Amino acid sequence: MQPVLAFDVYGTLIDTQGVTVELERRLSDASKAGEFARRWRDKQLEYSFRHGLMGAYVPFSECTREALVFIDRALQTGLSDNDQDHLMAVYGELPAFDDVVPALDQLRDAGIRCVAFSNGTADAVSKLLTRAGVESHMDDVISADEVKRFKPDPAVYAHLRSRLETRPENTWLVSSNPFDVIGATHAGLRSAWVRRSPDAPFDPWGIEPDMTVTDLEALAERIIR
Repeated sequence: MQPVLAFDVYGTLIDTQGVTVELERRLSDASKAGEFARRWRDKQLEYSFRHGLMGAYVPFSECTREALVFIDRALQTGLSDNDQDHLMAVYGELPAFDDVVPALDQLRDAGIRCVAFSNGTADAVSKLLTRAGVESHMDDVISADEVKRFKPDPAVYAHLRSRLETRPENTWLVSSNPFDVIGATHAGLRSAWVRRSPDAPFDPWGIEPDMTVTDLEALAERIIR
């Protein structure tokens, strides 16, 4: 039986650091752009975890905006409301990594089902992937918003399997985010960690991915083989 691959979106298919160029234009001190982008992403995830633990769900875009406001305050960059609105719009138009479309083409040519699987709402993710030229290469978009939880809550991975109608051992989570890989593995799914940076560490929890690759084309080669 062919595996089904569920691809995380932010950081795996889509380059969240793509906002750095726009930050360089908007910040009075352009040298802070890289730090701002990294901390914005980290705080976005932290806020999703906190909302989940509190049982106070909000759409992922709200976590993104809250994180933007926080980092603006933390770095004292003085962004206007218009700047913040513009940066949120840019976040909805981030680029895909170069390896995404070639890898998805290889997988689909081999008859392997591929879906996008994200904390973002289905509408936001579909629009993002369409602008990035990726959506047409996916069989479906599955969102954590459908169960009002965030990854790595086990309920989100259970929802994925329910939507896909697959067995755990045939369902692969593909992500560059270790927390997502660990969450999926803990929930009984197969997992592949896309280690986009050779310096990226994996959390020492005693839970390891079934596969580690440097990019999605390497993933496609190993899955198809």
